[in-house]
Amino acid sequence: MNIGIKSLLNRGVLAGWRWLDQIGKVTPGTRAAAGFGSFGAHSSIGFPSATLMNTRSIHIGSGVIVGRQVTLSVGYWPDFPGIPERGLVIGDRCVIGDRSGLVAHELIELGDDVWFGQDVFVCDASHGYQDPDLPIGNQFGDHLPVRIGSGSWVGHGAIILPGTTIGRNAVVAAGSVVRGEVEDHCVVGGAPAKLIRRLEPGVGWVGRRGDVRPVRRGYFGEEEESA
Repeated sequence: MNIGIKSLLNRGVLAGWRWLDQIGKVTPGTRAAAGFGSFGAHSSIGFPSATLMNTRSIHIGSGVIVGRQVTLSVGYWPDFPGIPERGLVIGDRCVIGDRSGLVAHELIELGDDVWFGQDVFVCDASHGYQDPDLPIGNQFGDHLPVRIGSGSWVGHGAIILPGTTIGRNAVVAAGSVVRGEVEDHCVVGGAPAKLIRRLEPGVGWVGRRGDVRPVRRGYFGEEEESA
């Protein structure tokens, strides 16, 4: 192919994709946004999405950014009977990274200012295995709500399992698998995730081996030590 024609086609494809990227977003006032239980001002879901299912049970706060190819779903299939009115609740100013999945059946709730890296998976249900003659996929497990507190960060590729509660301003390291309770102002990591560091008032951020990092105030790059 002639280099000039190839360059022209390339420019056209990229320009078309940028147009689709803008037009395809789910934003307030679009028909797709109207199908959600609530969809806050200045929020958006990137194009293309992966799966948006039973959106009437999904509530999104204001200023939320949801990346591309993200799954937001409630229930096991479209129009699943008996889905909760508020199955997936995302607070204000949250960021959900590309290719993440939030799959709710009873309740997944994110507070305000919760940030996800890419490829994070959160689910409030799993599968049973006790019946040896029934395929695992047909053995639905218990529904155990998941809650992530305001201001928390969940790193790239983390998995949040059913029944997990993560406190406020907590950090989940990349690639972690989390089950159970993570307290406020803690850093956890690993598979399964374990405590790495916690805030002790008047002392600082104390590690498992007793090492202490100082408390710093302010935005990244403009911090001032205060402990």
